[in-house]
Amino acid sequence: MKPRYDVVIVGGAVIGSAVAYFLMANPDFDGSVLVVERDPTYRQASTALSASSIRVQFSNPINVKISQFGAAFLRDFATTMQVRGEAPPELNFHPGGYLFLASTAEGARILRENHAVQRACGADVVLWGPEELQHAFPHLRVDDILLASYGQSGEGWFSNTGLMNGFKAKARELGADYVTDEVVAIGRDGGRVTSVTLKSGAVVSAGTVVNASGPRAALTARMAGLDLPVEPRKRTVFVFDCATSPEGSARVNGGRLPLMIDPSGVFCRPEGRYFLTGAPPAEDPAVDWDDFTPRWEEFDDIIWPALARRSPAFEAIKPVNQWAGHYDFNTLDHNLIVGPHPELPNFLFANGFSGHGLQQAPATGRAVSELITYGGFRTLDLSEVGYGRIVQNRPFLEKAVI
Repeated sequence: MKPRYDVVIVGGAVIGSAVAYFLMANPDFDGSVLVVERDPTYRQASTALSASSIRVQFSNPINVKISQFGAAFLRDFATTMQVRGEAPPELNFHPGGYLFLASTAEGARILRENHAVQRACGADVVLWGPEELQHAFPHLRVDDILLASYGQSGEGWFSNTGLMNGFKAKARELGADYVTDEVVAIGRDGGRVTSVTLKSGAVVSAGTVVNASGPRAALTARMAGLDLPVEPRKRTVFVFDCATSPEGSARVNGGRLPLMIDPSGVFCRPEGRYFLTGAPPAEDPAVDWDDFTPRWEEFDDIIWPALARRSPAFEAIKPVNQWAGHYDFNTLDHNLIVGPHPELPNFLFANGFSGHGLQQAPATGRAVSELITYGGFRTLDLSEVGYGRIVQNRPFLEKAVI
């Protein structure tokens, strides 16, 4: 570790490592990069505890385009992230697609409006009535469904740690430094950050500081004297076994079932011989940064009843595993915050993904690297999701939030 770096990234999970990779891979960037990660095991990182999927079914063009870039990047990931002397990183991408179900007139209206945006962006998404839905996925009960939205390509799930480790390994090969330590203070001189102080006692001078510290992002911002509306919210994920699995019964996509979002908010997708599921909690308070106790009751109280109503195949199921992870929850509008603080231009946010961080990491890494290298966005303009809207209390509306 050197005494000074052009860029110091606080947090080395998927967002921080994506920023490091895109900086180091850009021939126009000739600076030095330090990534500070407090836990190299990533055992409690949102990346490692994510359900790890990607979709283009959003209501806002920016979020659709972010995911389109992410999907294209994942397709070429093994080649792009190849490190000399090592096997190509494998993401094990499963192109299962997403299936949104609507059982009310309002829900159907939103799906139609979202679909118009998605199609305008070139996304491969179709709308189905109940008969088409029943034909495609005969295990489902569709008597209450008015409309369904199905992603035929560009959506699926993949290895969360594979993505993070691929970014990290390539960034290091290209020259980024990683250190196991914790940022405990950030130095300022008027309208610029100047340094970070580490728990080990080291003080590192910094030309730019990137906040990529996930659910702890508000703590990092506070060290620079800034407010950030991001807090940890707990989500419990369950893996269940099914007495009579419906996987393989679909009449589309080679028999593979999609990630289904029930009108109740419960989601479910295949996971090998099992299924993975979760639901928005009935109450959703901020939690302590070290609280990872699963909410066991959600399976019996929320998830199983909804799935049993949706499919007879899900009447006889039992959980075989569960874990809790944290969303870095943006309390203003549940959307990412990317870019500089207006009063501190060399302090950049990459925070508040609210459960979408893994799929939005490639576009975020590219965007932040462009801000640092060029002083502005060169590819996808993410100005609308900058910190300015936080100052103005102007939510960036996204209707397709799970």
